[in-house]
Order: sequence, then structure tokens, then C-alpha cells
Amino acid sequence: MDSTPTFERQRQRIDTRDTRVISVVDDDESLRRSVGNFLRSVGFRVETFASAEDFLRSARRESTGCLVLDVRMTGMSGLDLLRHLAAGNVRVPAVVLTAHGDEDIRQRCLRAGAVAFLDKPFHAEALLDAVQRAMGGHETRDGG
Repeated sequence: MDSTPTFERQRQRIDTRDTRVISVVDDDESLRRSVGNFLRSVGFRVETFASAEDFLRSARRESTGCLVLDVRMTGMSGLDLLRHLAAGNVRVPAVVLTAHGDEDIRQRCLRAGAVAFLDKPFHAEALLDAVQRAMGGHETRDGG
């Protein structure tokens, strides 16, 4: 099934005036690159980070409208990052990606601020839908 028309319709709905960034945080370089490239291809502004610590040190932290992050990473985990942000009263909607998910970790991530929890491998359309939900619909040109 060719999903290009679906992605093209989605791309037309992305508001290029939206200055928020999607920050992709994953220690897997190939996944980080492919997720970043895909989200850029449909019109989002994207920054990528190899670790939660790199994200926390970044100036992009302030302009992040959505996090796309792995649960298991070297150093601080994705769940720990969400908890760290929440402890500082920073709520950034997150899409959590994992190859090691179970219901307990899923629930803990959702309680910590995740709006979606996707098992790897995931479909590009599922990621796009989750990111758009996380961005709160503000990315559409028609306000809807």
C-alpha cells in the first residue's frame, strides 16, 4: 500500500510558522536519523540528540513542542527524562518509542507526560499521528 498521498496531505497541514521544535532523543543513531528525516520530510522542525543529557544541555529545550524519545538509553532513560522535566515544572508532551515495552513501563511513561507509547518497529503514520496529537493540533494551517 502506497502511503505517499496520506503523507502529502499531512505535509500540507503542517504550519511552517510554528517555531516549536520536535526533539528526537535516542541513543540509536540510525533510528534517530531516520525519525528526524521522516519528520522533516513532512514539514516539522526537528533537532536530534544522542542522549537525554545532551537534550537537557541544549538551548533547544526551551523551544521544544514535542519530545520523541526512547525508553532505554545509555545514561538517563526516557522515563527519567520525563520525570526530571516534570520535577522542574516543565511539561513537554512526549511520544515514547521502545523495543522493550510492557504495560507497567507504558503506564509509568503516560503518567510522566507521554501522550503516546509506540512499540518498535512502528509505522510512520502512527508516529506522525502521535506527534500531531502531542503538538496539540497547532500545526495546521486552518487552525483545526
